[in-house]
Amino acid sequence: MADDADIQYNNSNRAFLQAFIARSTLTFAEAKPLLAAIFTAHEKRETLAEDVTQADFNSYVSAANNAVSPFDLEIRSTYHQTTRSRIYALINSTSDPITQLATIYTADEISFLKRVLDAMFETYNTPRHEVMAITSMQAIKLHKTSTEDVRQTQNGSETQGSTGQSLTMGQAEKMMKTLVEEGWFEKSIKGFYSLSPRALMELRGWLWETYNDLDEDEGEEERVSKKIKQCFACKEIITTNFFRTQSSRKCPLCQTDWTGNDFVGERAAVSSQHKPAKRRSGSGAVARRESPVALYEDEELDEAEEQEDD
Repeated sequence: MADDADIQYNNSNRAFLQAFIARSTLTFAEAKPLLAAIFTAHEKRETLAEDVTQADFNSYVSAANNAVSPFDLEIRSTYHQTTRSRIYALINSTSDPITQLATIYTADEISFLKRVLDAMFETYNTPRHEVMAITSMQAIKLHKTSTEDVRQTQNGSETQGSTGQSLTMGQAEKMMKTLVEEGWFEKSIKGFYSLSPRALMELRGWLWETYNDLDEDEGEEERVSKKIKQCFACKEIITTNFFRTQSSRKCPLCQTDWTGNDFVGERAAVSSQHKPAKRRSGSGAVARRESPVALYEDEELDEAEEQEDD
C-alpha cells in the first residue's frame, strides 16, 4: 500500500491530513484504524487495522508533510517521556509559538500562560529540585499579574507575554483545563501539570532561548546556564525520567554516579515527602517550611485561605 500512496497525492492523502489536523497529535496505534478506514473507502475493499504497516503510515506522514510545508507547518515526532510511545504532531515551524496562541487566546490569557511557563522552568526548576511542573494550586495562584510585569508595561519595555491584566481564579482554572484538552499540557494522577510532547516539540526553540541564559562575562568560553536540558541520545528536551532507560548509572557526559535519590520531573517534589524533615527545637513550623514538599503544601494552603477570603 505504501508504494501506491507514493504515486500521487490523492483523496486518501487528503483524508489522512484532515484527520491529523483534527487531532493535532497521532501515534501509529491510533493511525492504524484510521488508515484502515481510509484504505477501505478509497480502494473499495475492506482493510483491517492489522493490515496497516509502519511503512504505510510513514508514507502518508511524508506525503502530508510535503503538502503542509508551504504553509510553514510540519509533522514532527518524539517519544513520550513516560509511555515511550512515539508521538507525531502537526506544528508551526517558523513563527513564535506564543504568538501563534494569540490567534486563539486573549492577551490576558497569554500573559497567564507565560507566568505558568516561568513557574515551570524557573521557580520550580532549581539545581536541587528540577521539577519543571506545577500543581493546580500553584497554577491558579498565578492568576494575578506580577509587580514586575506591571512595571515593564508602564516603562514601555514589555516582553512577549508580559502584557495583559489579571485573570480570576475561575478563569485561570478553566484556562489550565483547556490547555490540557487541547494537548498543550498534561496533568498527572498526582495533580502536576507539565508540557506535553506536542508542546515540547513546538516550543523547543523558544524554551531554549528563553530559559537558557548565556553568560557573556565568560568571553570566548561563554557558559550557558541550562534550565532546559536535552537527552544525550535523541537530543530532545527532557523534563522527567533521567536514566530510566540507561543500563549504566553514570552520567554519559560527566561520568558522575547517580545517587538514586535525585529525580527530575514531579518526582523531584513528590520523592521529598519520604525524606524526614529536620527537627528544630522550638521551631517545628520553620523546620517544616524548609522541606520542598512542605513549600508546595503550604502554598496550596495559603491559596485555599485566599479563596475563602475572596
